[in-house]
Amino acid sequence: MKTTEYFKLLRNRPDRAIIQQEWILYTIRNPVKIEVQNDGRIRKWAKIEQMEGRYLRVVLLEDGETVHNAFFDRRFKS
Repeated sequence: MKTTEYFKLLRNRPDRAIIQQEWILYTIRNPVKIEVQNDGRIRKWAKIEQMEGRYLRVVLLEDGETVHNAFFDRRFKS
């Protein structure tokens, strides 16, 4: 999995360290929603049952494969 330096820094935060790589890959491959930001980055969301059904948001760079950010999105509504 390709990642940015920003993502690597964020992984040190306790709230981000709990996010498993398999959940990120699942979100990339099985999104329930996809949005493209004005800057070309791609947002994808997926429901993670192991985290009580919370939604994980993964932000990819314009290439569609480099992970820039991943976090549980409290505001997401399916």
